[in-house]
Amino acid sequence: MKKIFTTAFVAMLPMLMLAQGWPNKYEGVMLQGFYWDSFNDTRWPKLESQADELAEFFNLVWVPQSGNCGGTSMGYDDLYWFTNYSSSFGNVTQLRSMINTFKSKGIGTIADVVINHRKSNNGWFGFPTEVYKGVTYSMSSTDVCSSDDNGKALAEANRLGVQLGNPDTGEDWDGMRDLDHKSANVQRCVKAYLDFLLNDLGYAGFRYDMTKGYAASYTGMYNSNAGVQFSVGEYWDGYLPAVKNWIDGTKVDGVVQSAAFDFPFRYTIRDAANNNKWTNLAGSGKGLCLETNYKRYAVTFIENHDTEYRSASAPQDPIKSNIEAANAYLLAMPGTPCVFLKHWKDYKESIKQMIYARQLAGITNTSLSYNMSKNEAANYYVQRTQGDRGMLLAAMGTTAYTIPETYVVVASGTNYRLALSRTTETAWASKPSGEYEGAFNVTLTAVSQTAGARLVYTLDGTEPTASNGTQVSDGSSVAISKATTLKVGLLIGNTVSGVITRNYSIENSDFEPYEITVYLKDPTVAPNNWSSVYFFTWDSNDKTFNGNWPGEKITDTKVINGVKFYYDTYKITGKNYYMNFVFNQGSSSGQTEDVTYINKTSFFEIATTTNKYQVRDITDQFLPYIDVVKGDVNGDREVNIADVNAVIDVILGGQDIYEGRDDVNGDGEVNIADVNAIIDIILGS
Repeated sequence: MKKIFTTAFVAMLPMLMLAQGWPNKYEGVMLQGFYWDSFNDTRWPKLESQADELAEFFNLVWVPQSGNCGGTSMGYDDLYWFTNYSSSFGNVTQLRSMINTFKSKGIGTIADVVINHRKSNNGWFGFPTEVYKGVTYSMSSTDVCSSDDNGKALAEANRLGVQLGNPDTGEDWDGMRDLDHKSANVQRCVKAYLDFLLNDLGYAGFRYDMTKGYAASYTGMYNSNAGVQFSVGEYWDGYLPAVKNWIDGTKVDGVVQSAAFDFPFRYTIRDAANNNKWTNLAGSGKGLCLETNYKRYAVTFIENHDTEYRSASAPQDPIKSNIEAANAYLLAMPGTPCVFLKHWKDYKESIKQMIYARQLAGITNTSLSYNMSKNEAANYYVQRTQGDRGMLLAAMGTTAYTIPETYVVVASGTNYRLALSRTTETAWASKPSGEYEGAFNVTLTAVSQTAGARLVYTLDGTEPTASNGTQVSDGSSVAISKATTLKVGLLIGNTVSGVITRNYSIENSDFEPYEITVYLKDPTVAPNNWSSVYFFTWDSNDKTFNGNWPGEKITDTKVINGVKFYYDTYKITGKNYYMNFVFNQGSSSGQTEDVTYINKTSFFEIATTTNKYQVRDITDQFLPYIDVVKGDVNGDREVNIADVNAVIDVILGGQDIYEGRDDVNGDGEVNIADVNAIIDIILGS
C-alpha cells in the first residue's frame, strides 16, 4: 500500500506546486509531533529516528517553533528568526538533518510560525539584530503595536521617550510585544523569515500561531509572497462562520491563501466523546470539513498542545474519554486530519489501521461525506465518506447498528467501527506494520464484491501472483515469528489486485541491561565557580531518580586525560530507554538547560555562564580514554554473546547505542569482522 500511495503522491506534485493555501484533493495525513513540554519526545534526533515508521502513515509533521527563545521553551516566546537555532529540541545541525531525512522519506515538515508577537532581549523594545543573505534585519519600538499589552507598552514608550507603531489589527496578547503588521519593516522581516524557513532550513509549510492577533489579510500577503503549498492558521474559534470569515480574509486576488484548524469539528467530537452522546455528531454547522466550499481548507483535529490535559493546575479542555473512537471519526472524515502525538503514542496500532482504511478508500480533503443513519435511543451515528477508491463507513456509538453486507469491518474498538465498501477491492491484514514483542498471528481479509474471493501472500517481500505465494481463503491466519515483509493481494481467477504491504519486526528479547556513566567537567572552578554539583535526573518514563529538585549532590570525581569530572552511573534497561539531566549547584539560580535522550556513556561541559547554562557534549574528546574491556560492547564489563548480538543489531540497521565500543577491531566500521573479533576473545584467542 505504501508504494502505491507514495506513487500517487508523487504524481500529484505538479498540481501541489501550483496550490494556494492548501492543495485540492489532498490525501495526506498530518502529525502534530509535539505536546506541551514534550522536550524529550520531540528532540529533533528522536523524531528523525522514527522517519521510516512515520513515512508510512504521515505526509506532514508539524514541529514546534525551532528558533532559540533564550531558554527552555515550547517556542511561543520566539526571539531569534535567522541566526540562532539552538532550541529546546536540538541544535540547527540536528534540525536540518531531521528536515532533510523527512523530505527524503516523503514527509514535509511544518514550521510553527509565531509572528503575532515577539520576545525582546534588551528591554521592552530591544530585539536581536540579525543578518540573512547579507541583509540586516532588526526591529524597534515603531514595529510594536501602540495598543500592546493593554496600554503597558505605551506607558513604557512614554517613559523612554520613544514612538510605537499602529494600533493592533487583531486581539491584544499581554506578555510579549505584539507586532505591528502595518509596518513596512515588520512585513519585510516576516517575508525574509518565511523565506529562510522554506528555502534555507527546508520546511514544507507553515502553521501560523494565534492568527486572531492580526488581520487575516497579512497571512494572505505573506503566503502569496512566499508561494507556500501548505499553510494552516490557528484561528481559535468554535463558531463556524467566524472561521470561514478568517479563511476568506486571507484571499489575494480572490484566491484563498491558507487553511484553518477546524475548531468547530474539534468541539463537536469533544462533546460527543466526553458525553458518550454520538448522535450529537449529526446536524449542520459541525465543522469546516463538511462545508462544500471550505473542506479543502479544513485541517481537522481532536486534541492539541493547548487543549490537552497538562496537569492538575492546568487541566485545559481535553477529550476525557473515547479517545480512540474520536480518532476513528477524525480519520474517516474529509479535510486533512492532524493526529496528536500523545494519541499516536498511546493508540498507535489502532491509529495505523484507521489511516490504512483512509488510504485504501482514497479519502481526500474534498471527499463527499454523508450521514447514513442515527438513532437517539440506541445512541449510534453513522457517517460514510466517498473516497476515490472506495467508501469508508464510520459507525460511532453502540453496536446496535448493523453494518450492511456491502461493507467489510476492518477496524473496531470501543464505540467505533470502520468498514470499507466491497467496491474498494483490496486485501486487508489485521495487524499494521510495526514492532511487536513476540510472535503473533495476522488474519487476512478479502474486501471484494466477488463472492469467495481468495487471497495470496508472500513473506519475503516479493510480489504475490497466481503462481508466486501461498493461496488461502478469506479469514485465514498467518503466523509471524521473525522480521517479515508480508505482501497480500486479492486473487480472483488468475488475477491479483489490491496488494498491501506490511513490515513486521520482533522486539529483541536478547536485550541485556547495561550501565552508562555521565560525566560533567568540573564546574567548581573558573569561569563557573559553582559551590557544589547536583544531578537532577529523570528517565524516558518521566520517573525521577534522585528525589525532588535539585536532585542528588554529586561528590564522586575522576581525572580523565588530565581533566577532572564529576560523575554518576545509571542502568539502561531497554532498547528505547534513556536518561535526562539538569546539572545544577543546588539552586534554581544556577542550573543548566535540559540534557536529554542520553543512553550511552557521555561527557559534558558547561558552555556558557548565563543563568540558564548551556551544555556542550565533549564525549568524542574523552571517551577513548575510559578504561574499557576490549570486546565489551554493551558495557557490562564482560565479553559474551550479548556483545555479539549488540554488534549484529547495528549491522542489521538497529540503533547504535554503543557508539565508541562496537568497532572492536578498530577499522572504523561496524561489520562482521567485529563479530569475529568478539568471538575470538570469548574463545580465548
